[in-house]
Amino acid sequence: MPTAARSVSVVVPVLNDAPALRSLLGALDGVNFEVIVVDGGSRDDSAQVGEQAGAQVIRSAANRGLQLDKGYRAATGDWIWMLHADAAPSPANVAEAAGWPSMAPGWGCFGVRLDGGTPLQLVAWMMNRRSALTGICTGDQGLFAHRKLLDAIGGVPRQPLMEDIELSKRLRRLTRPRRAHTLLSASGRRWRRHGAARTIATMWWLRARYALGASADNLYRHYYGR
Repeated sequence: MPTAARSVSVVVPVLNDAPALRSLLGALDGVNFEVIVVDGGSRDDSAQVGEQAGAQVIRSAANRGLQLDKGYRAATGDWIWMLHADAAPSPANVAEAAGWPSMAPGWGCFGVRLDGGTPLQLVAWMMNRRSALTGICTGDQGLFAHRKLLDAIGGVPRQPLMEDIELSKRLRRLTRPRRAHTLLSASGRRWRRHGAARTIATMWWLRARYALGASADNLYRHYYGR
């Protein structure tokens, strides 16, 4: 019989994320959570990093929705916590997650804190406000859900892009999301690389296209050029 903390399974989809994954697993070291790393065919040593840290490593095609769904189906915990490899959970985040098994089934996400200067803090504030108003959580926010709810919607949508948006929409039909009490730190590297304004514009363009019926596969090919 799992302990309360062991009833939380952390699922991390990765693709060439070895340095970030090493840091994430270090933050989870010594925590009694099940950790599942789902590798999408990395060319670096992401899988080895996971194995060396004692995580269960699953191989998959490079498709984040598919990777998350495979991780959820392999997990034994009642609560599934989906983290990007570049997330930086604090002891306060971990302590909050350890309390989920004592709560009624539900789902939700964290407010996010991006590393970087004032522009990225504004981006984080906008992300958090949008999420609170719409009930839509994104992957950067460390989405979590009880197994019963994931079972009820058939698992994580197996799509390569917008999987977090689609997952939130399906879960939202069951119940409104909970907002975690602590902030989750996330990497601002994507925003710094492409510029905050350009990244925001791209994200909203993709979401608008998706809302108007564009397929996740087509959007993925446009966004990643493959």
